[in-house]
Amino acid sequence: MDKKCNLTCTDVTIKKYFQATPAKKEAIQLILISEAMPPNTEEYFDGKGEPSFLKNTNTIFHALGYNYQTYNDYLNNGIYLTTAIKCAKKEYLVSSETLKNCSLHLEKELDQFPNKKVIMLMGDFAIKAMNYIWKRKFNARIIPTGSTYKIRNGIYESNGIRFFPSYTQTGESFGLEKSKVQMITEDVTEALKTIK
Repeated sequence: MDKKCNLTCTDVTIKKYFQATPAKKEAIQLILISEAMPPNTEEYFDGKGEPSFLKNTNTIFHALGYNYQTYNDYLNNGIYLTTAIKCAKKEYLVSSETLKNCSLHLEKELDQFPNKKVIMLMGDFAIKAMNYIWKRKFNARIIPTGSTYKIRNGIYESNGIRFFPSYTQTGESFGLEKSKVQMITEDVTEALKTIK
C-alpha cells in the first residue's frame, strides 16, 4: 500500500498514520472500519499496552466469548481493524471532502486483502467512505442513506463481500449508550456467523 499522502484536509490534524500490513494478508476475512484516528496514536488498535481503541473492541468480542487481548490476536484470527480517516479529527464532524480524500487510502488498504468476506462499517464516516469507494469502483452506493438504526438490519452484498453498517466502537463516547453497545454486539455476531 502506498503510504504517502500529500492531501491537506483542513478539519483534521495532519498526522497521518498507517498501521503495519499483516504478514498473512490472505488470512483476513473480516474487516472492522471505525471512524477516525485518536489524537494520540498510542490509543490506536496497535498501540502498546491496552490502548483505548483495542479495549473498546475487546469489550464487544469478550461479550461474545472471544478472549482477544492484542491487535495480533485479531490478525491471527482473520480480523483486521482500521479507521476510515487516517488523521485525528479537530471537531466532532469532518467534511465530505476529507472523507472522500481519505477513502482513496482506505480503498488501497482494503485492496490488500484478497479473501475478505465481511466489512463492518462502524459509524457514519466508515459508511460514507465505503460509499465513495463503491461509487468510484462500481458507480453505485453500497449502503443506502438513512439512520443507522434503520439500515443496520438490511442485507448489503457486492462482489462477494457482505457489508454491515453499525455504530462505532471507538472513541470516548463508547459505552455511554448501552443500546448502541448491544446493537454493535448483535452486528458483530452476525458478521462472525457470515465468515464461518
